[in-house]
Amino acid sequence: MKILEDRIKQDGRVLGEDVLKVDNFLNHQVDPELMQALGEEFARLFADEKIDKVLTVESSGIAPAVFAALSLQVPMVFARKKKSITLSSESYIADVYSFTKQETNHVMIDKRFLHEGERVLLIDDFLANGQAVTGLMEIAEDAKAEVVGVGIVVEKTFQKGRAMLDDQGVHVESLARIAAFEDGQVVFAD
Repeated sequence: MKILEDRIKQDGRVLGEDVLKVDNFLNHQVDPELMQALGEEFARLFADEKIDKVLTVESSGIAPAVFAALSLQVPMVFARKKKSITLSSESYIADVYSFTKQETNHVMIDKRFLHEGERVLLIDDFLANGQAVTGLMEIAEDAKAEVVGVGIVVEKTFQKGRAMLDDQGVHVESLARIAAFEDGQVVFAD
């Protein structure tokens, strides 16, 4: 998606050998017009899947997921990382390791918001090692919901997440695919 690649070139910052900081438009400050365009593209890519819900993990996946849900005209549900007093004790739970934060979170979705037989689209900001997507897939499996696809804003093709999902036969669509970081610059995959 050229508009996203251009924005990454303009505002993304490469940190080290494997981290891309996109806090100017995606995961700290959010550009709503860009998120709307991303959501519309996800809706186009998964239009034939008869999606009932969009799922993501808080917090960086929320903006693209809510715009995808809006374009698909379905609810969006996000997995919480922290249990609050308002969250039902009846929840689906999975452990998710965060590559950038170097910590494991117990993510949870209240059982009232995910049901057997629902067709769900998973959306996440980054695909690196696939931990967030795997956690959401575990939750969907526990709920007996069907994951019909995974939408990724930025995929780092040099990490193992995509290969793991491909091995499982998951339909994955990434809007920007990064092959490498070289000399502080992003090199996009073909």
